Amino acid sequence: MEDEIELKTAPADFRFPTTNQTRHCFTRYIEFHRCTTAKGEASNDCERFAKYYRALCPGEWVEKWNEQRESGTFPGPL
Repeated sequence: MEDEIELKTAPADFRFPTTNQTRHCFTRYIEFHRCTTAKGEASNDCERFAKYYRALCPGEWVEKWNEQRESGTFPGPL
């Protein structure tokens, strides 16, 4: 019997009713980093936000935002 792969994405969010998910992606990225700041890097409570932003955001954006956070130039409120 083969192992089944279960694919999931972020649930619908009433704050982002349109098909363009750019703001949804950015918000989930910020929510993840706020959560890890408040609860610590090892907190399992933040893992759902990580799954959401990883499902919604292109990898290139995440890499750029990570670089910006490290250099202190990230444009969002963390």
